[in-house]
Amino acid sequence: MEKKQGQLVRSLTLGAATILVVSSVIGSGVYKKIAPMSAELQSPTLVLFCWILSGVISLCGALSNAEIASMLADSGGEYVYFKRIYGRFIAFIYGWSTFTAIKTAAVASIAYVFSQSLNSLITLPNLPDSIAQLDLFGLFKPFDNFGVKGMTILLILSLTLLNTKGVRGASVLSNSITTLVIIGLALIVISGLLFGQGGSFTNVQTPAITYISKSWTDIDLIKAVFGAMLAGFWAYEGWNTVGFIGGEIQNPNRNLPLALFGGMVIIIATYVLVNFTYLYVMPIDKIIAIHQSQNEIAAVAVIRSFAGDIGAAVLSFLILVTTLGCTNSTILMPPRIYYAMAKDGLFFKSAENIHPQYNTPNNALWIQGFWACILVLSGSFDQLTDMLIFAAFFFYGATALGVFVLRIKEPKAPRPYKVWGYPIVPALFVIFCFALIFVTLFTKPREAGIGLALMLTGLPFYFYWEKRKK
Repeated sequence: MEKKQGQLVRSLTLGAATILVVSSVIGSGVYKKIAPMSAELQSPTLVLFCWILSGVISLCGALSNAEIASMLADSGGEYVYFKRIYGRFIAFIYGWSTFTAIKTAAVASIAYVFSQSLNSLITLPNLPDSIAQLDLFGLFKPFDNFGVKGMTILLILSLTLLNTKGVRGASVLSNSITTLVIIGLALIVISGLLFGQGGSFTNVQTPAITYISKSWTDIDLIKAVFGAMLAGFWAYEGWNTVGFIGGEIQNPNRNLPLALFGGMVIIIATYVLVNFTYLYVMPIDKIIAIHQSQNEIAAVAVIRSFAGDIGAAVLSFLILVTTLGCTNSTILMPPRIYYAMAKDGLFFKSAENIHPQYNTPNNALWIQGFWACILVLSGSFDQLTDMLIFAAFFFYGATALGVFVLRIKEPKAPRPYKVWGYPIVPALFVIFCFALIFVTLFTKPREAGIGLALMLTGLPFYFYWEKRKK
């Protein structure tokens, strides 16, 4: 008897959807990004302001993207969205960029934090300076900090192997992520505010020694704010996936925007509270010094300042387990995009193979895993996250622009949810995306250049595969 095809059921309540929003966003960034943001801005007040602004902009993006997600809830994924909105070429560029610069860099970045946490517990061996300082083209030092990089590569390959053995084992590993993240953040806030030796509101109000006050029309301040938000957006990364549940939420016209709004408010409040604690406990000059250290994690340094090595070890262990699960979750989904592209003749043909026993896209998983390992060798954690955020915002903006395109092309198409504040909310988000891209080209030329180059490497592949198909 043939098994009947299932369909999406609107079973998620407002509360359940809100929890899903929170669990899909909170991850490793809240532990680390205070350091590069402090180095950019050199003012605690500006740092907290950028956490709020990054969250509000992410909320605008989530509300905009949710309209398209609710229209195509049964289709699955932004690759399919772009095919419908813009056609095969833009869909391919999105999928190729996901492979070369976005999701693989996300895998590498999260795994990097795992290795840094392990390094704070057990010092990982490095290569001699004569090898570590070798560079390629004046851009890359693949063997620098090789103890952390080597462990990161080992983790990526191990979890890729786990995912090739089936979805069930991988999903079991990921179930405890949200709980562990909440435990870690609560530990930081409660212990920091109650027991933080030397903690005071003076720390929150006092800028760095090298801080120079500037007006909001000063181009240097604008560049610094955009650079800080580039770091902040990594902590909010994941908001673009929450709209995918539009087809499974009860009364989506009401509950989807409420879940997005409520979930993002919770996340913004959490991030501001946690980062306020960092700045309360530790003067910003010391946090900036952490940024200059390759393997120090800001949250661990804050805990160590008043709870000693034992407190730092406990938090490092929590981050270790959390990032293990996050890395696994990030590895799981993107190969399904590469599989769909291969089925369309727009990716390496071997990626469309499904393992006969485990029913997983094994070749696509290994292609992703090996490229993620190469990205690990190419840069540091902050360089990888800045690159992927730069690349991702091309497509975040394109998806929000798609709200306008589909309203013109398909005005009568069913829309279970329509974006709040249309056309202002999606328009503001599109404008910001292009502003971020433009400013990043000047403030982070290395990361932006590498991201753009990786995206453009897909062009010859596209024309070759299209020609072969014809």
